[in-house]
Parts: sequence; structure tokens; C-alpha cells
Amino acid sequence: MALSKAETSEIVEKFGKTGGDTGTPEVQIALMTRRLQQLNEHFKVHSKDHHSRRGLMKLVGQRKRLLTYLRNKDTSAYRTLITELGIRK
Repeated sequence: MALSKAETSEIVEKFGKTGGDTGTPEVQIALMTRRLQQLNEHFKVHSKDHHSRRGLMKLVGQRKRLLTYLRNKDTSAYRTLITELGIRK
């Protein structure tokens, strides 16, 4: 269920500042968003998988903390990222 290497490298290329830039909040948020989308698809089939649901909740919390950090640090990058990912209204 983890992201494939091709999918990860595609996200890093799109949201990273340099080629192998995996540490910036933008890349981390984009990777978490993709992982959350995969987990949502998983729960459509396996609705009683409560162990994975805990992991989903932890990922949501971590992404929320990173989004708050990015919003406080660089508001323009935050706004462009949420529009590209479509995660806030």
C-alpha cells in the first residue's frame, strides 16, 4: 500500500525545489496527501480495518501540523499548495 518509487519521484519533481528535495514541507504535504487518498480508497473496500484507520488519523494530524507550519512560514506557498492539491476550501 505504500507509494511506488515512480509515484514518489513524480511528486518530488513536481513540488520540490531541486531534484532530490524531499524535506521541504510542500513535498511532505503532497506525499501525505497522496497516501491519504490511497487509504481512503482502501477504506471503501475494507471498512472495518481499524488498525489502518489509526494510521490514517496520525497522517491527518501530521499533515495538519505541516500545513500550519507552512502557513505561518510562507503564506503564498501555502495558498498555491492547497489549490494544487485541492485540500482546503
